[in-house]
Amino acid sequence: MRRLSSSRRLAESSASKRANHGMMTAITDTFTEDHHRCDRLLAAAEASAGGSDWAAIGAAAAALSAAMECHFTLEEDIVFPALAQVFFVAENPIEIMCSEHAQMRQLLADLGEVVGARDKSGFLGILETLHFLVQQHNYKEEGIIYPMADGALPQRAAEMAAMVTDG
Repeated sequence: MRRLSSSRRLAESSASKRANHGMMTAITDTFTEDHHRCDRLLAAAEASAGGSDWAAIGAAAAALSAAMECHFTLEEDIVFPALAQVFFVAENPIEIMCSEHAQMRQLLADLGEVVGARDKSGFLGILETLHFLVQQHNYKEEGIIYPMADGALPQRAAEMAAMVTDG
């Protein structure tokens, strides 16, 4: 999980730089923190596989899946459509993000299947792939999509951020 901490440092450094330039960063900050929450749940799912309690492994996988689905839904139903409506050049990056969400949803569905089969090797393999995809995906959202949304949607940023913390 070393890469997650370095990406956190990068995100925190970027947030600090934006704050120093007076740019509103409610979407970036809140959705990035939600990424970190999902990262922690992914790490917890991985750690759960160190034992043989399949109820605990299943619960960790379910918590991860629920958190990621909630995050994807907020982006796809609220942030992305609002951004695409006011900033047309965002359409292609949004399409890519949604495609990546679909890939990750499939991996999460596969994760549920390997839990049901009690396949620890398969479980760890899917988590490894998911970890890689999540890192790449989050880097793009945190560096491109969220700052774009903060800049294009300043009047809705606090409302969107509140949806993450209320969810």
